[in-house]
Amino acid sequence: MSDAIPPIDSLSHSPRILIAGAGDVSDVVHSLPVACCLRDHYPDAHLGWLIGPEVAALVRGHRAIDEVLEVPPGWYRSPSLVRETRKALRQSKFDITIDCQGDLVSALACYLSGARHRIGFTAGHAWDAFAWLNNERVVPVFDHLVDRRLELLTPLRIHHPRVRWDLPIGRQDQLWANQCRSQIRSARLAILNPGADCPSKRWEADRFSATARYLADRYGYRSLAVWTTFEDRLMAEQIVERSEGTVTLAPDTTLMMAAALFQTADLLISSDAGPLHLAVAVGTPAIGLYGPSRPSDRGPYHQVSLRRQTESSSHGFWRSVDNYAMTAIGVEHVCEAIDELHASNQIGFSRAA
Repeated sequence: MSDAIPPIDSLSHSPRILIAGAGDVSDVVHSLPVACCLRDHYPDAHLGWLIGPEVAALVRGHRAIDEVLEVPPGWYRSPSLVRETRKALRQSKFDITIDCQGDLVSALACYLSGARHRIGFTAGHAWDAFAWLNNERVVPVFDHLVDRRLELLTPLRIHHPRVRWDLPIGRQDQLWANQCRSQIRSARLAILNPGADCPSKRWEADRFSATARYLADRYGYRSLAVWTTFEDRLMAEQIVERSEGTVTLAPDTTLMMAAALFQTADLLISSDAGPLHLAVAVGTPAIGLYGPSRPSDRGPYHQVSLRRQTESSSHGFWRSVDNYAMTAIGVEHVCEAIDELHASNQIGFSRAA
């Protein structure tokens, strides 16, 4: 009987909890409210986060996180890296793991940790082949990923949590963003993000340019075209060239510099990509442009989503089709959404310090 697993709600008020979410920017942003709610519920807990180095800045220095365990991309394919990861996880002696992503990487990390209580989604709501690695399985009822991941806290008797992100934006990043914003001689600033992780989720450059001209003519905006990859930059440059002087190319930024810059803006327009969700996390009004992915589960949380065509939402499908669904979104649809946001007073003047 000494080896019996105690009920999860009988643990101490200072449990050691691991959040497994080593995905991209969107994945981490969708999971950050879980960490905030855990900190509220367990002020004395030790909270760790397993994450990839390219997005670790989103949790490093976060008020809710005590320990950041960085794992290299593809670690689960290397026997030696699996052993190293297992050793690091076991040293932290986690009592509980939260499998936010429900895929091989997160489920395996939770299993390797040796935690007695491993919370994840039931089969059908996670990759079926790996759902068994968790022993406290939740059947979600909500659609949006933010709400669904917060449902993983129900075994801990955490209900109706308040959603917030508390991004750890440093003072230097804030100062840089405010200086960048002060150089834009306009009362209103819009961020345009043409980047996406596959062609089927990209909106055309000339449509971004036309939208920027509308923003300038109707509401007096100046726009910044942001980018991360070389391909994104080429598209951002096309937007600038066709904008008739209403768009400026954004400088190269780190992840947290971008978050700070978004915080100074009045509006962000983007496809389903990391910058869209980052903007939501810092409180910037956003319009998400959706083609093959579904705004019902991965749209900008409590913000505006536009989708004109219904396509399969399979992740593999996104990468194998053209952007027909995105081309169904016209400039007029985005301009109408902009008008509605202004009419409802959801957009004010710049919040730059």
